[in-house]
Amino acid sequence: MAGPGITLVNARLGGGNITSVRVVGSRIAGVGAKPRRDDAIVDLAGDRVLPGLINAHDHLQLNSLPQPELGKRYRHVREWIREIGERQNSDPAFQAGVAIARDQRLLIGGVKNLLSGVTTVAHHDPLYRYLSSPEFPTRVVQHYGWSHSLDISGEQQVRHSYRQTPLEWPWMIHAAEGLDDAAGNEFGRLDALGCLGPNTLLVHGVALDRAQRARLEQSAAGLIWCPTSNRNLFGRTADVADLLARGRVALGTDSRLSGARDLLDEISIAGEIGGLDGRSLERLVTHDSARLLRLPDRGELRADARADILILPARTGLAEARRADVRLVLIDGVVRYGDRDCAQRVAPASRWAEVRVDGRAKILDRHIAALLARSDAQEVGLELPTMSRSAA
Repeated sequence: MAGPGITLVNARLGGGNITSVRVVGSRIAGVGAKPRRDDAIVDLAGDRVLPGLINAHDHLQLNSLPQPELGKRYRHVREWIREIGERQNSDPAFQAGVAIARDQRLLIGGVKNLLSGVTTVAHHDPLYRYLSSPEFPTRVVQHYGWSHSLDISGEQQVRHSYRQTPLEWPWMIHAAEGLDDAAGNEFGRLDALGCLGPNTLLVHGVALDRAQRARLEQSAAGLIWCPTSNRNLFGRTADVADLLARGRVALGTDSRLSGARDLLDEISIAGEIGGLDGRSLERLVTHDSARLLRLPDRGELRADARADILILPARTGLAEARRADVRLVLIDGVVRYGDRDCAQRVAPASRWAEVRVDGRAKILDRHIAALLARSDAQEVGLELPTMSRSAA
């Protein structure tokens, strides 16, 4: 790729080697490439460079709603959904949260992901127009098929949705989300409907047994794992060890109604439950997620891939990182969030606003900050200078 760009030098890649990453426009021009004469050069002094993280499952419009008290255990997710519906009719705080304009609630979902280093998120609901806007804080998967679940969507709609989804797109459905026989039988029902194929992604899979997981692998399908949500609702999560070993698992946050604060917290929980090392955790939220979601232009640091990049402090693993630790997030080569000393080398100050995240000084894309300042929904722990009160 020709033309001036950005070259990150003394960058520590996933394997630990020190090298450079050159970005031109919205793409990575090369790894190990020397900077050109007119490039902006950022000396990372050993800071870690990773592909932008991929959150494989979120309900973006639900993240600003007040989380209910957790601790009760359920046999099937329908019991939880029923309680949330009742809460919407009886809890004034919840009613007020739902009453906020949907685009403002979606904005918070995008900010949640951006601050945790997520550059692509899979939204498991309709592709609302705002999610395709360049104003949205992070990139949302645009080409996908989905059904909510057999319980809510019904078999006829589920079969129709699967058949209408092109094979080159992922098709996602909540399945086996519970502990009872009904949850355990959902996999067989989907198989009988002809809905297991190489683009099928089952979300949760708590009730899957060994034979079902083997059938899932045989179908070249995948599982989206949301361990925090599963443990909060059911006291346990899916047995994913065999599927993890074969690269058939992606990681998702669900939403804050039942899940972790963000993907970094989810990564920490996944590492604790699965006993995964740092390399395995990185693949789970980069390469493996990109492959399962059929996103060939991301999830890796290589020439011609999208310039979606996460920079973390030296020697900081994903399982230990928190959103205030993030040094820089680039989406399509554009700075969206991070530390001022990194940002000012690659983007003019007019593009970003100074904010505080969990008490630490950071910078945020100015347009996103302006949208947040006008929004009725707030991101907890994020302080904007234009706001009259802290969102923390």
